[in-house]
Amino acid sequence: MLFDSHAHLDDERFDEDRDEVIKRLVNEKIEYVLNAGADIPSSLRSIELSKKYDFIYASVGVHPHDAKDINEDTINLLRELSKNEKVVAIGEIGLDYYYDNSPRDIQKKWFKRQIELANELKLPIIVHDRDAHKDTMDIIKNTKSEDIGCVLHCYSGSADLAKEYVKMGCFISIAGPATFKNNVKTTQVIKEIPLEYLLIETDSPYLSPHPHRGKRNDPSYVRYVAEKIAIEKGISYEKVCKTTTENAKRFFGIK
Repeated sequence: MLFDSHAHLDDERFDEDRDEVIKRLVNEKIEYVLNAGADIPSSLRSIELSKKYDFIYASVGVHPHDAKDINEDTINLLRELSKNEKVVAIGEIGLDYYYDNSPRDIQKKWFKRQIELANELKLPIIVHDRDAHKDTMDIIKNTKSEDIGCVLHCYSGSADLAKEYVKMGCFISIAGPATFKNNVKTTQVIKEIPLEYLLIETDSPYLSPHPHRGKRNDPSYVRYVAEKIAIEKGISYEKVCKTTTENAKRFFGIK
């Protein structure tokens, strides 16, 4: 059985067939899905999905793209949303210096503030880091977020940086791009990071793995990520499925 630790099934690209896609996941041996919030509306939608389907859990948070729109009222609303029993993390939060849709100082301010909220609520964080490796690491270190649990979602950094995160007790989440033929960097991460610190994800509907690259992604495709890890580590697919599912359940506090 598989645990897709990061999906966006509330995305509009699923509007025409969302229920069909979700119901099919059981037959695809997807045991759990974490549907991640990226702003207040998507956080609310994630909670609604988690209420409708037993095997879907939710996180709530505001993505760095929208950091410019956050204020303390936003934080208070996230605090209220977190009271729902199916909310198991704060995220996705972090820094994105590739698009810079919000000023970098504003991104950092509200990344720190959402980590403070997670610390207050004793919920782990799901971190988005794109082209902001140093600042992301510095903030995670300085806020002691590894104490509550931290996963680097759709990890795109080096193996050496991943090792530093693992020393801090953080998890590394591997997504569809790991299956791309030219992705040497993530292949190295898979080889060097212990399986006990890896999660797997789709980031649906984005980042479809090979051989579905360029098409809409969905949680059933997380198996391609598990297969890639099994090949690179020289272990069984079944072991990857079992261990990454146990890792995610432990991380999100799911019994």
